[in-house]
Amino acid sequence: MNLPAIYAKGDRTIWIVVLLLSVLSVLAVYSATGTLAYAKQGGNTEHYLVKHLFLVMTGIGLMYVTHLAHYRIFSRIGQIAIWVAGPLLLITLATGTNLNEASRWITVPIINATFQTSDFAKLALIMYLARLLSRKQDQIKEFKDTFLILMIPIFIICGLILPANFSTAAILFATSLVLLFVGRVNMKYILILVATGILAFGLFVVVALNIDLPGRIGTWRARIENFSSGESEANFQAEQAKIAIANGGVFGQGPGNSTQRNFLPHPYSDFIFAIILEEYGFVGASILMLLYLILLLRVVRMIRYSPQAFASFLAVGCCLMLLFQAFINMAVAVNLFPVTGQALPLVSMGGTSIWFTSISIGIILCVSRFCVKEKGGEDELV
Repeated sequence: MNLPAIYAKGDRTIWIVVLLLSVLSVLAVYSATGTLAYAKQGGNTEHYLVKHLFLVMTGIGLMYVTHLAHYRIFSRIGQIAIWVAGPLLLITLATGTNLNEASRWITVPIINATFQTSDFAKLALIMYLARLLSRKQDQIKEFKDTFLILMIPIFIICGLILPANFSTAAILFATSLVLLFVGRVNMKYILILVATGILAFGLFVVVALNIDLPGRIGTWRARIENFSSGESEANFQAEQAKIAIANGGVFGQGPGNSTQRNFLPHPYSDFIFAIILEEYGFVGASILMLLYLILLLRVVRMIRYSPQAFASFLAVGCCLMLLFQAFINMAVAVNLFPVTGQALPLVSMGGTSIWFTSISIGIILCVSRFCVKEKGGEDELV
């Protein structure tokens, strides 16, 4: 194996997917922030374009730097990060910046920038689980020595995220379960855990719908009721998204020609997929979904030639986390799910979310550099 050649390359297909998503992101965000620019920037539409372009470019820079590392370093980083993530989430719940009755951010002093700690915690948990799974393969079917040890960090991190951000906790929990399945954890234990989770979620829904509780629980209750009612006045966001989808048709109205961006709340983040459907139509939205599926297929193909179990678990965990988030965002936009507040990875406008998404893809690219297959007696990069 020629290691210098590996260090010079990554998965070219994933790089192409990233660049295409980044271009679409800049176009969609520029179009979707027009109303916001007139409301907060005196009509300076270039303000949010420049800001978003800076975030996208720095994200690609983080992705490139991350992909140059050796994948084994993330095992040690995950071991340290998991101990940092818990206290950060606790601090966020206790003293974090409160928006929409949810404490999800910490404001960094001096620079006055907000930092969403759950983005860091998600990546920390995936790295740590990949480390544990790779080290426990010899006793992976054991309950006490393996399954319980794996579940402790999952319950702690997801439990600390849950009060302020139910959807993120659910996505991270689902990603962790799939990662346990890929890691060959006893299926009986996973099924018991899934059944427990379904029962707990059902109990939560019943309590939320029948008991009037203040704060974030009240917000969850309102979203469940809005989704189930189907009334336009009770579900304004979903109705406006449906209009955008209907306007788009097959080929869309063209870039920058959205009308629903003037009515949809957060068209540049939570509902950017609806704007893409309106401007680029069914064809454009299908291409977007195809790009995410290509990312998944490349990772699945990659793990067949992964050098170690840790590298495989790391790449799969990062990929699944991004894909679950992407398809939940899309499902919300077409009214298949209640409003969750999840951004569309690499497309929605954001700050730390773009950077941590870029780092996650950088980790996938890092693993891809070490994936080789035999061909003609020589090692060839996948």
